[in-house]
Amino acid sequence: MPDLYIDGAWVASGDRTCSPVVNPSDGSVVTEVDVATDDQVQAAIAAARRAFDTGDWPRTTGAERAALLTRVAELIDRDLEAMAREETLQTGKAMRESRWDIADVARCFRYYAGLATEDDTRTVDQDDPAVRSRIVHEPVGVCALIAPWNYPLLQLSWKIAPALAAGNTAVMKPASVTPLTAVHLTRLLEEAGVPAGVVNLVLGPGGRVGQALADSPDVDLISLTGGIEAGRALMRGAAGNMKKVALELGGKSPNIVFADADFDTAVDNALTAAFTHSGQVCSAGCRAIVEDGIYDRFVAEVGRRADLIRLGVGLDDATEAGALITAEHRAKVEGYVASALEEGARLVAGGRRPEEPDLQAGFFYRPTVFADVDRGMRIVREEVFGPVLTIERFTTEDEAVELGNDTTYGLAGAVWTADPERAQRVASRLRHGTVWINDYNTYLPEAEWGGFKQSGIGRELGPGGLDEYREAKHIWQNTAPGPTGWFGG
Repeated sequence: MPDLYIDGAWVASGDRTCSPVVNPSDGSVVTEVDVATDDQVQAAIAAARRAFDTGDWPRTTGAERAALLTRVAELIDRDLEAMAREETLQTGKAMRESRWDIADVARCFRYYAGLATEDDTRTVDQDDPAVRSRIVHEPVGVCALIAPWNYPLLQLSWKIAPALAAGNTAVMKPASVTPLTAVHLTRLLEEAGVPAGVVNLVLGPGGRVGQALADSPDVDLISLTGGIEAGRALMRGAAGNMKKVALELGGKSPNIVFADADFDTAVDNALTAAFTHSGQVCSAGCRAIVEDGIYDRFVAEVGRRADLIRLGVGLDDATEAGALITAEHRAKVEGYVASALEEGARLVAGGRRPEEPDLQAGFFYRPTVFADVDRGMRIVREEVFGPVLTIERFTTEDEAVELGNDTTYGLAGAVWTADPERAQRVASRLRHGTVWINDYNTYLPEAEWGGFKQSGIGRELGPGGLDEYREAKHIWQNTAPGPTGWFGG
């Protein structure tokens, strides 16, 4: 069956170009998918434009939109295991992670179904009883939604669910290497009854397809989760018609551990923060910043535990961490490891490919821990986006905060301490969009997600995530109009 969805129809590539989807666990080709031509990308934009300008969807009631979103959530529940398998096949992540992700996709749709029914019209009080002044919210228009390869469906849902809840139309573009669950979701949207043209799906490389969406004057908003260079390119394109831009980019997230924290819990969570999805997480706690009094013990225990992490094929339920997304990405991670060694960092664990024969065909890399690092090293400053944890040392609270904020990014961070007042002080001083206290990597559909500084623009999830897809309009009504007398004549 064709993989592109344009104006309510499934179509094949216009020039018969297909792209392979590779299983990172063994390098095998899972399937091939259609790649959209330039004309097909423009056709998808035109379909979304027509559906918004002349179709019924933007003018449906919140209850009607909520019903469709709820139906999609129910269909995701039905297909959860199949979708989790697709997610694992294309990303290499462990099935337990994929099942968690797909369940959260359904939660996201249900949350925005609830928000779709809320009337948040605001009345502005006036001294003049003849004047009625109110603020209403309307959909932005045509939204281009570009998802990343690390959480292909989860982060697409963070975009499409609020976009539809607000009454927008959309063109979705998943990452080229991980399109399978986006195709599946589009089929579920169709099954749920989304009108033709309201949702469109195009596949292809970001530099061509994604940039065409950013450049198009018929697109009113572009939302990207991805790398900073991609974000900059899309912002330049978006400037052409001053479209709204929402960007969730990279991170270099600090995980600050004070000596009074529960040691075993802090160690366990540091491993989860750094090595979930083999570190291919924008909010990964890749910088552990540890108080001097427990530093050596912490380094030793984290290194010991990292060496015990079970790598394996994603479909194996015994797997704790899977492969990296591509051979090229693994080579990039290896380059960072080599630079850390050249700059004098002390390797505590990993730093190599696994030796097990059954892992040689995949793009695996051992969880890696570096100690005795400093802020001048590339491994500390730049986003590796792989299974690499650096451990820094601090002596005072002020130093911990300074280290935690010493990054061009500002997506997330954490503080571990038994002192509740200290926890709140540090959390309030960290310049990051999400700060966890004695926890890591938890999130809620109800709570906004996004970054400070070069980690992005705008917010996803929560009421703020809905607001990204709406325009506020002020309607002023004078119920007793008459001459102003401002000018004589």
